[in-house]
Amino acid sequence: MELAAFLAVRHFAKMRGLAMRFNGILRSRHSEALDEWIDDAIDTELTAIMRFASVLRRDIDAVKNAIELPWSNGQAEGPINRFKMLKRAMYGRAGPELLRARMLPLNHRI
Repeated sequence: MELAAFLAVRHFAKMRGLAMRFNGILRSRHSEALDEWIDDAIDTELTAIMRFASVLRRDIDAVKNAIELPWSNGQAEGPINRFKMLKRAMYGRAGPELLRARMLPLNHRI
């Protein structure tokens, strides 16, 4: 096996292992292992993982709260994202009437 291919496989395995560990931390809802995960991620040679771990460390309290606490703003973010997407798609081409028509659900009659 070529050296480049060997290194690519090794890096992929390391990245996958870190991703699986991070997923386990999120699913377990226990943030005790997060500090060790961040240290391991920063020690890798994987730039994207190192950058992600550094950003997590910058706001570690918020990240730990997001893992441990049951609250989520996901129910609000979906409609907000949809509204922004529609607004961008119609920018400069439509007024409030078309926006209202696109946002309100259609009543299908059979």
